[in-house]
Amino acid sequence: MSDPTLDSPPRSPLPRDQSAENQAASAQNRAAIDRSCAGVCLAAFASALFWLALGSVLAILASAKFHLPYFLSDWGPLSFGRVRPAHLNTVIYGWSSLAAVGVFFWLFCRLTRRPMPMPSLGWATVILWNIGVALGCVAILGGGSRGIEWMEFPWWAAMPIFMALGLLGFWSVITFHGRREPHVYVSLWYLLGAAFWFPWLYAASNLLLHITPIRGVSQASINWWYGHNILGVWFTPVGLAAAYYLLPKVLGRPIHSYYLSILGFWTLAFFYNWAGAHHLIGGPLPAWLITLSTVASVMMIIPVTTVALNHHMTMKGHFYRLKTSPTLRFVVLGAMAYTLVSLQGSMMSIRTINQPLHFTHHTVGHAHLGMYGFFTLMMFGAMYYIVPRLTGRDWASSGLISLHFWTVILGLAMMVTTLTLGGIIQGMELNHAQRTLRSVMAEEGLIRGTLTFLGGLEERSGVIPFIEVVGSTIPWLTLRTVAGMVIVVGHLAFIALFWMNVRGLRPRRPGAAELGPSGMNEPPLGPQAMEMHGR
Repeated sequence: MSDPTLDSPPRSPLPRDQSAENQAASAQNRAAIDRSCAGVCLAAFASALFWLALGSVLAILASAKFHLPYFLSDWGPLSFGRVRPAHLNTVIYGWSSLAAVGVFFWLFCRLTRRPMPMPSLGWATVILWNIGVALGCVAILGGGSRGIEWMEFPWWAAMPIFMALGLLGFWSVITFHGRREPHVYVSLWYLLGAAFWFPWLYAASNLLLHITPIRGVSQASINWWYGHNILGVWFTPVGLAAAYYLLPKVLGRPIHSYYLSILGFWTLAFFYNWAGAHHLIGGPLPAWLITLSTVASVMMIIPVTTVALNHHMTMKGHFYRLKTSPTLRFVVLGAMAYTLVSLQGSMMSIRTINQPLHFTHHTVGHAHLGMYGFFTLMMFGAMYYIVPRLTGRDWASSGLISLHFWTVILGLAMMVTTLTLGGIIQGMELNHAQRTLRSVMAEEGLIRGTLTFLGGLEERSGVIPFIEVVGSTIPWLTLRTVAGMVIVVGHLAFIALFWMNVRGLRPRRPGAAELGPSGMNEPPLGPQAMEMHGR
């Protein structure tokens, strides 16, 4: 089989009637695949959106408590120490992971050209995952958090999620073994990697941190090995698999370079796993470990630039399609955010850059750009493409689609900008203060006798009081809450769109499964492109 690249040798044109027959057979096969996985994928998407709604509420509460510390502070379950980790886990394991599971099932079936085998495994995966997230969130809000970031769920709540991951991996092996497409496309490389990497990472981390816990600096090292690599071996592979499938599919042209895509996959697999320790720069860890992590983080420039180049060259000459395709809008901006946040992460791993930025709100902005700007936008784009093919119905409102897009983009831009700028100022104040204690006390109206009593202490101090640094972040944190509210409007718009589609508020019509929203049609690939790209 020839490579699905733009420079592939031209193929002999098929006779018109044979081409039509091939297209009809291919359409029937796609329809059969979509019918086979519709229930499981829609259940995964519906539950993901439930957790997105709950996570959004918890996010606003947690954000508001930064500048309104007494807001709903009298009830333990709504204290900041419980609301914030509950928010983090609902959006990571609830929304993001269940959306990834739905996209995973659909893409895997499409890429293997096989109707979903053993759908009961898919249903069990979705049900077990939801049980685990529900148990974990109840435990956190009830005061049972383990206190380890990204792993706050107790082990008994993590167990159903691990079982679901085991079923997902087993189903992947069965489906891949019986595939009807002999070529393994790059999207399938990424999905297979995620199916095996993440269960091992999740099991090993829970074993070392919860079941037979280690202590001391090793605990922090394992924590950030997990916290960084859940992005690299779970969310990033699924997100990039969606991008590599959807860009050519919507545009009707093959990916720019198959070889670049494989280079991006293997360099991601090799370098990402080493990068977590750069979160512990300045901590009591061996210098060689931090240096190795920094080198690996900088080397991540290789897979990031290859993926960015591949996506850009695939889109080249077709950016005008962003005006009419909601899938392209979200996927392209998600891919751009992936490039930006990855390069930003590589730079933040360098010690001199890390020093004034670590432990500030800049890091929070960086995390939102990655998990929301890249992965969540990618899942929105994928769902805009997949859901009509599962239900056979068009989207109900192009106005709601536009509202969804512009509110989440505006809110994301506001949030990342305010946290980035506020974090830089916060870090400079913490690390490079120029004011003396005398000037601070004078501004507070303290009497001269107090200054005299302190002697020369005030002249030797060059540190801004920590509480003043905290106070300087309040305006930025207030804007963060406003940005979050804008994003929530977009979430509500998308949930309404999904509900209307699944409930059938728009009638079924022939061809709806091959089209996007009204006025935003997404044509299927032409016969040559289908043959070259294996769709």
